[in-house]
Amino acid sequence: MSRPIFEVIALDAHDALAARTGGADRLELVTDMAADGLTPSRETFAAVRAAVDIPVRVMLRARADFSVGGAREADALCAAAAALRGEGADEFVLGFLDGSGAPDLAAVRRLVDAIGSGARWTFHRAIDHCADREAVRSAVRGLPGLDTFLTAGSARGVDDGLGRLLAEAGRPGEPQLMVGGGLRAEHLPRLLAAGIDAFHVGGAVRPGGWAGAVDAQAVRTWRELLDAPVAVP
Repeated sequence: MSRPIFEVIALDAHDALAARTGGADRLELVTDMAADGLTPSRETFAAVRAAVDIPVRVMLRARADFSVGGAREADALCAAAAALRGEGADEFVLGFLDGSGAPDLAAVRRLVDAIGSGARWTFHRAIDHCADREAVRSAVRGLPGLDTFLTAGSARGVDDGLGRLLAEAGRPGEPQLMVGGGLRAEHLPRLLAAGIDAFHVGGAVRPGGWAGAVDAQAVRTWRELLDAPVAVP
């Protein structure tokens, strides 16, 4: 297995630099973690892009739930996506459900159109809150630029979803499975042994919680755990 991808949530350029220093491969850039991560400003993206040279995936989400909202909110989110693209963003994170928990394919397609050709993107943890995971996979599979599902395997986090994650590992022809959402170091040996090769953390590398900043040494500790040889059962 190649070196696992390690993605860290960043709120600003300071977080981005600490994550890069500690060995993160990629950032998920958001604002307002009280709402579980919303779309950052164009200015914040520009500052982060100037601070680090690693890939930055920008969140496209305007509400604390997993709906796109009304027509006005959808229009505003598409405008924000286009502005971020104009600033140089070329990787994104998005995903929407309708009121019944089914994939809101129309909303997803609108955002994919807004970010334009050549942009890569992650379908985020909306998949953990949907009515049918396979329906989500089927609905979005093949959309331009989709290369990752970010999932804990359960709306309650990796502790609850670990079995499902192990069962879903290694599906041929699928977007990459990136595990995040209550991920702890104790989960890593089983996930790595199953062939999962992408991981995502946020609060785990913030010793002071979300009120504090990303700590480079905490990131480095995770990097070392991910790079350690995997025990063969």
